[in-house]
Amino acid sequence: MSETHHLYEHTSAKDVQWESLSFTERAVLCFVFEGERVLLIHKKRGLGKGKINAPGGRIEPGETALEAAVRETQEEVGLIPIQPQECARLHFLFTDGYSLHGTVFRAFSYKGTLRETEEATPLWSPVSSIPYDRMWEDDKLWIPHLLEGRYVEGFFIFDGDTMLDAHVVTGTLLPPPR
Repeated sequence: MSETHHLYEHTSAKDVQWESLSFTERAVLCFVFEGERVLLIHKKRGLGKGKINAPGGRIEPGETALEAAVRETQEEVGLIPIQPQECARLHFLFTDGYSLHGTVFRAFSYKGTLRETEEATPLWSPVSSIPYDRMWEDDKLWIPHLLEGRYVEGFFIFDGDTMLDAHVVTGTLLPPPR
């Protein structure tokens, strides 16, 4: 294996100088809630293909994270989240050198018609039985805090699909949905 492949293999997520990283990409996720259900997708292509996640994707040049969350949700499942609220920041390092900064939003109302696209198959999941075993390994560490209404900051090191280390910090309770 190359030296690059082992870049972060023996590093603790707490030891990485995250604030000085120049992330390879910036992306968003948007969790849309309806009562006791949350909208998830089965990803058909790209990073996380085959996994369950929330709608989301890369932030385009000149676009804010909020604009990207609304656009990506509409493109992937046909829904436009109304008044999405930032609820988490996620930081990922992969042993191959790739890095990703994610901003997570939540919305409690939407307009539009839910549909399947080439990118994703949408599914409503009961909040009480989110399929963590079909998701990225880090999701089970931070999503429960999001469901409690807490702001979350997560730091994760991965080797491919395998999480090597994680550090999750929870913040204050977020304002209730309007």
